[in-house]
Amino acid sequence: MNSLNIVILAAGKGTRMYSDKPKVLHALAGKPLLQHVLDRATELKPQQVCVVYGHGGEAVPQAMSGYAAKFVIQEPQLGTGHAVQQAMPHLADNSRTLVLYGDVPLTQHDTLHQMQQAGEGLVLLTVNLDNPTGYGRIVRNEDGDVQCIVEEKDATSELREIKEVNTGILLAPTQRLREWLGKLGNNNAQGEYYLTDIVAMAVQDGLAVHTVQPKQRWEVEGINNKSQLATLERVWQQNVANKLMAQGVSLADPDRLDVRGNLNCGRDVEIDVGCIFEGEVSLGDRVRVGAYSVIRDASIAQGTQIAAYSHIDDSEVGADCHIGPYARLRPGTKLHDDAHVGNFVEIKNSEIGKGSKANHLSYIGDSTVGSRVNIGAGTITCNYDGANKHRTIIEDDAFIGSDTQLVAPVRVGKGATIGAGSTITKDTPDNELTLSRSKQVSISGWQRPQKGKK
Repeated sequence: MNSLNIVILAAGKGTRMYSDKPKVLHALAGKPLLQHVLDRATELKPQQVCVVYGHGGEAVPQAMSGYAAKFVIQEPQLGTGHAVQQAMPHLADNSRTLVLYGDVPLTQHDTLHQMQQAGEGLVLLTVNLDNPTGYGRIVRNEDGDVQCIVEEKDATSELREIKEVNTGILLAPTQRLREWLGKLGNNNAQGEYYLTDIVAMAVQDGLAVHTVQPKQRWEVEGINNKSQLATLERVWQQNVANKLMAQGVSLADPDRLDVRGNLNCGRDVEIDVGCIFEGEVSLGDRVRVGAYSVIRDASIAQGTQIAAYSHIDDSEVGADCHIGPYARLRPGTKLHDDAHVGNFVEIKNSEIGKGSKANHLSYIGDSTVGSRVNIGAGTITCNYDGANKHRTIIEDDAFIGSDTQLVAPVRVGKGATIGAGSTITKDTPDNELTLSRSKQVSISGWQRPQKGKK
């Protein structure tokens, strides 16, 4: 019986979230709670994964469509036992079934692996709490053997003194689980079919009941409101911060770091306070990231310095570049080595050559900029004619004077100089000074261009 099924219960409405979004689709560390659980489930290489959903209609299966899981609706919601029953037609008997929860996102792989190694029979994940209020109690006999689980609303005052509680996560032989679920009743304070009632059935059948406990309590903490979500968010981020520091990353304040994806760092990386990293981000050796910068899906090569409040999105940055403060690199940006992008400079879908500089108040869009180019303050590439976008080419060693408008499509020649305040609408020759300053005129009968047919 080596094959494994995983059933993830994700049908809860999440009333205390005060949201129209299904609870399991609220984000922790940049991705939905259910996605965390599915990622952990996938690591175990199961034969089948079933997600039992309910509230939110098709939002849950649509959001998780990238996973090879079977989505089964629970309608109406009649308790955890009833929820698992909905998945049973899709599970093979000659296997074991692990039950997880879509709103318990931080259970670790080692803990679940430990459950798989605990022995045949029924395996429960339990935890000892100083204040067990609200949880089902693990009832043991004098020999320490588990006898049953009693929900708090059905427990006597004596049973409520028990500190060991049920987390809801369990592993059971699938065929036995199917039999036990068929015997469930709802004669309890909630009028629901409790999954926990199968424990007493297992004991009655003479099946061994094993227990495993996680290393950290937060592994089994569920999320029912925004406060609990925020608490587990900080747990996640603290774990990430500890791993980064163990690898040699210098964090100005580990409590003020947000990683919403994967952050890979080289040696001697420094990260100031309030920085956010999303998606896939890599920082090379000796990179420094200034305070409150946001970096998403980007590669930053060694020695680059990013000043405070800079935003970098879907971009590639070479070695020894200087960025910011208040710079913005939008998708499709590529900076070659030793490029400088200063304060209030925005770059989009453009390549900036080695040693080139745009230090102040400029917009560079849909452009190819050569090496050793100097772009003066206030320069903009006019890449959009109101309907279509066009490209600007600035060749090596060009000098663009302040307050210049480059009206694309246009090419600035190698070594060319553009006088300050110019509006350039035609290609400029190599190694010459080009000026464009004239009186204001209006052109009658002019019409805006129309979008080209695709």
